[in-house]
Amino acid sequence: MSDYSYDILFEPVTIGPVVARNRFYQVPHCNGMGYRAPEALAAMRGVKAEGGWAVVCTEETEIHPTSDLTPYVELRNYDHRDVPSLALTAQKIHDHGALAGIELVHNGIHVSNRSTREAPIGPSAQSVHWDDPVQARAMNSQDIADLRRWHREAIERSIEAGYDIVYVYAGHGMSIIQQFLSPLSNHRTDEYGGSLENRSRLLREMLEDAREQCDGRAAVACRICVDELRGSEGLERAEIEDVVGSLAEHPDLWDFQLGLWSIDSSTARFADEGFQEEYVAGLKALTTKPVVGVGRFTSPDAMVRQINMGILDMIGAARPSIADPFLPLKLQEGRPDDIRECIGCNICVSGDNLSAPIRCTQNPSMGEEWRRGWHPERIATKPKDARVLVIGAGPAGLEAAQALGKRSLDVVLVEASREIGGRATREAILPGLASWRRVVDYRMGQIDKLSNVEVFRESSMSADEILSYGFDHVAIATGATWRADGVGRANSRPIAADPAAEVLTADDVMAGLKPRGEKVFIYDDDHYYLGGVLAELLVASGYQVEIVTPSALVSSWTANTMEQGRIHRSLLQLGVGIRTEQAVVEVGASEVTLECVITEKREEAGADSVVMVTSRTPNDQLAEDLQNLSDRWDDSGLRSVRTIGDAWVPSTIASAVWWGHRYARELDADPDEIYLRRELVGLSD
Repeated sequence: MSDYSYDILFEPVTIGPVVARNRFYQVPHCNGMGYRAPEALAAMRGVKAEGGWAVVCTEETEIHPTSDLTPYVELRNYDHRDVPSLALTAQKIHDHGALAGIELVHNGIHVSNRSTREAPIGPSAQSVHWDDPVQARAMNSQDIADLRRWHREAIERSIEAGYDIVYVYAGHGMSIIQQFLSPLSNHRTDEYGGSLENRSRLLREMLEDAREQCDGRAAVACRICVDELRGSEGLERAEIEDVVGSLAEHPDLWDFQLGLWSIDSSTARFADEGFQEEYVAGLKALTTKPVVGVGRFTSPDAMVRQINMGILDMIGAARPSIADPFLPLKLQEGRPDDIRECIGCNICVSGDNLSAPIRCTQNPSMGEEWRRGWHPERIATKPKDARVLVIGAGPAGLEAAQALGKRSLDVVLVEASREIGGRATREAILPGLASWRRVVDYRMGQIDKLSNVEVFRESSMSADEILSYGFDHVAIATGATWRADGVGRANSRPIAADPAAEVLTADDVMAGLKPRGEKVFIYDDDHYYLGGVLAELLVASGYQVEIVTPSALVSSWTANTMEQGRIHRSLLQLGVGIRTEQAVVEVGASEVTLECVITEKREEAGADSVVMVTSRTPNDQLAEDLQNLSDRWDDSGLRSVRTIGDAWVPSTIASAVWWGHRYARELDADPDEIYLRRELVGLSD
């Protein structure tokens, strides 16, 4: 039992001319919907407000065509044509009593303006942050005056759209204001460059502009990077102390963040909850204005500690608010065990990086609030009495069982093994992935509260046995198995292997099987996190490990979760050999044959064992067996059989959970009535 009282989290906080009803603050975060899906975006933000967040902010909102973030889909506030869609989000937030915040941004040298084709601008003439062969031109005095005017005009449109808090954004390396602040990007010799006073001049001016423009109609927030983590080359904490101290009372709220976005939103694999504390602690003493900061906070005790220790005034959250939009309300109602805790996987971030709607491992309704009508806490009760058998207690089966149970259906969940959780449980024992266990714990916690859901372990079932029990519906969530034959993206046929060779799979290693010999080759044609994590595990067990991948980068897909560089660095520090752009084409008794995917040149490398992390085979034999007995369904009362999760299509844990949830939502629905709403472009006259 916690010794903390959570009442302090529900105290109101004054932010300039407005008052937040509690200390829960959804900081600006991306979502992959932006200007392209305003109704879906508004519905998602509205659900956050309904869930008890006192302040709900937009993502970064571009203020001018010279800040075009294409292909990323954020919000835009270029001119009055953008006001209606911006207003829709503000209204949805207000509908549930929360304050609406808007993060205005000019990205400066962070963009190359791929869509608008405007010339990028920045404090100095330099290459843009992206890989495009484009440079930004150095801003002159007229450019700076224009920037200030664009920002004031965007503030006015924001207030017209109904926003209560407007941002002056100087964080994440994405803002032109931070680029003026930082010696990394500001090489000027005029009054805007050189000394800290000069480099902070633009921030001061834009804060003064914002206060004057708002004139008590909206609060002014300043989001600022407290340390670029680049040593003396960049902004350091000491300089930020000077900046915050000199501008202490200029904004109505300070929003502190650390380093680049990839650092501030580190995955659980590389950072613990609240790791930013050491960089933020003490800054609050420099101002009388409220302070907000993030830390992937899921523990209410940790939140209370931040307030009681005088570190923060408001608990900022992006990812925890995605995993559970109703986190504040659940705490207020004394239901902390009902919170879907963020696992820190950053699958949410991948949506933005892939220009696709946001998704979440823990919250399958995220991004589906408008287009599918899914609510994170409400689900329609059963259309009629029915008994459902769910086979397999992995992520898909657990989600299906608990969601079906909440629909008041009678559910039996059976698992062939003793262990509940499937791949989530197996992977949670790997280095850095302990938080994966939350996928299992939340769902089992919900199931334990449902008297209409029964769970049976160590219960293998055959098709004949299933038909004998008289279930109305059967969901098969039996997962998938990692292949041992090397078939994946690079190899469409099984790889030739000497009978004397030891070839293991990821499943073998996770089950505790120790490779023979000392040198292990991991063939990673999956390109996500697992190959790298297995390499870490084997190194910790004393093996000499090399990882080979056909991709140009190790764990290449993790670029979308903002951890690829850290994975690569971690592997090198552990002494893992990395071979990129090479495919394993043959496995010998004590060596592997590699082929360059560019030149097709082959070479041999010594290996005592090979671990294949290439692709998976769905465990769908039971579904096929049942389908072969379809002529007996009517006599047994069986109305439907559906394969879900990895047994249907191997993918991420987030996808497996989503398929389980979709099955529960759409059970008994007429396929012709399942409607996916789309936002269509309107044609001008």
